[in-house]
Order: sequence, then C-alpha cells, then structure tokens
Amino acid sequence: MASTTAPVELLAGDAITTPEEKPWQVILRRFKKHRLAVVSTVVMAIIFLVSIFAQQIAPFEPEELTVGNYFLPAGSVQESTGRVHYLGTDNIGRDYFSRLIYAGRISLTVAVTSVIVSTLIGVAVGAYSGYYGGWVDSLLMRFVEFMLTIPFLPLLLILSSMLLRNENLIPIPEPVLRVAGQIMLLSTRDARQAVVIIIVLAGTGWLTSARLMRGMVLSLRGQTFAEAAQALGASNARIIFTHMIPNAMAPIIVEATLALAGYIIAEAALSFLGFGIQDPVPTWGNMLAATQGFMFDRPWLPLIPGFPIFLCSLAFNFIGDGLRDALDPRLKM
Repeated sequence: MASTTAPVELLAGDAITTPEEKPWQVILRRFKKHRLAVVSTVVMAIIFLVSIFAQQIAPFEPEELTVGNYFLPAGSVQESTGRVHYLGTDNIGRDYFSRLIYAGRISLTVAVTSVIVSTLIGVAVGAYSGYYGGWVDSLLMRFVEFMLTIPFLPLLLILSSMLLRNENLIPIPEPVLRVAGQIMLLSTRDARQAVVIIIVLAGTGWLTSARLMRGMVLSLRGQTFAEAAQALGASNARIIFTHMIPNAMAPIIVEATLALAGYIIAEAALSFLGFGIQDPVPTWGNMLAATQGFMFDRPWLPLIPGFPIFLCSLAFNFIGDGLRDALDPRLKM
C-alpha cells in the first residue's frame, strides 16, 4: 500500500513546489515565441542606440559642407582629416552617414513623443466617455467620428502649414523648446519645427486610442470589481484611474506600438512634401525629398533615407503583432 501512494505523494509535492509565473514572465515567454518580433526588437534597440549616441558615432556634423566633394562614392576618405564618408556625400558635400544618424534621432523622437502624447489624450478621453456615458459620451464620440471622416494626410498638411508659418497661433514655451532642442540636438529655432509636427501628429492621432479605450471601459464598468469599488465608496476618478485604465491597457499598448510605424511614415511624408521639418535640419523625409532631382542618374540615393523608414515601420509592426499575441489573455501559449 505504501508503495502505491509514494509516487502520488511525490507528484503532489512537485506540484506544490512548482513556482508560479508572474504576469510579466508569461508575457515575456509568449513574446519570445514570436521570432520576428524578437528580431525586430533587437533591430530597433540598435537603431535607438545609434541615434542616442549620434554625436559620438557620426564622423561629421550634419550640416558640415565639403566644398567640391559632391556626390562622393561610399567609403571616400577626406584627405585633410582622414575621416571616412561611409555612405558618400550629397549634392552639396554633406556626409550622408552622419545626416542619416542625426535624422534618425529627430524622426524617432518626433514619432515616439507623438505616440505618447496622443495615447495619453486618447486614454483620458475614451475612459471618461465610456465610464460616464450619457450626453458626455455622445458628444465626445460624435466629435471623434466626425474627425475620423476627414482625410488624414490633407488635414496634416493644412495644420502643419498654418502652424509652421504663423508662430503666434500656438505659442510654445521657451523651456519646452530648449528641452526638445537638447534631446534632438537642435537649436531653439529648429526645435520649434519639430515640436509643431509633434503637436500636429498628436492632435490628430488620439482618435483611435479614444475609441479603443471607450470600448474597453464599456465592457469593464459593469463587472464585479467595478461594482465592488463603487460599493466601498471609491470616487469615480479613483475607479477610472485605478481600475478601468490599468485593466484596459493591453490593447492600448498594442495599438500604440503599431501606431509608431504610422507616425514615422506621416512625419516622413510631411517633410517629403515640404510641410514638415525643413532642410538643413536632417530628417529621413526631407533627405528623401532631396534625392528627387538626382534619382534617375543615381537611383541608389533614395534608398539611403528610404531604407530606415521601411525598416522601422516593418519592425514596429512585427513588435506590435508580437505584443498582441503576448497580451491576449484568451491565447494559450
């Protein structure tokens, strides 16, 4: 009898001592199974690190001209200093590799900041609308639906054109411009262009987050934990910020990650069309625009700024896809 119960007791002991995975460990384990998402995370980490240390990595200043050295081939060496033009030079003698790194710092900062600001606005509006309902919900959601009917790119072009040409429409505090300039390695005057683009992108990009958060809050506010919090006397603000928003953040995180790709393309499109950050400040968009007149003779030129745009957009989409699988509670992995 003892021999038959011993294995059962051993198995029971093993089951009891098995450590339980924490939620973040479960998410990480699921995310690791999406190999393209893992590779994309590594790629984006490298791009961010290169952009952060742009001053240390770039062999030239982004606006430094070399008279007479126009369209030098990749790998050319500057005789006077021995510095290498790893990707050659542009039509006025500026180093492509250095400008590409500095452009990445500016374009990624604009995209990431726009996503953070637009997500915060969308989360606040959507949570307030979904929790209170009634005329507040109707008013906010009708405004959101009206804004979503307007074509996105023409709206961006109109707003950016108005704000860039008239500095009095939205006065930006000097401390904000100084901080933005330090982050993007720009002067205060040039930093204003980047801040304006962030305002335009964030001001039009919160609509999707608001609708998504509203739907999540509508599904959560009738559940037991929300009713229990109300019965215990918790205020509406405490219920929204302590219970509703944290429990609804999984799809918001996925949406924000996927939106990063859209913001990078939107910023590049504005700069490409001349309604964004202007040359000589380097961004991937205006670097791409500068190659238009030379692409038939040198068809590889658009690939230099175009490849990072493509790579970042693809990587953010794969990361968002991996996070969607990792954060889905219905998925058994």
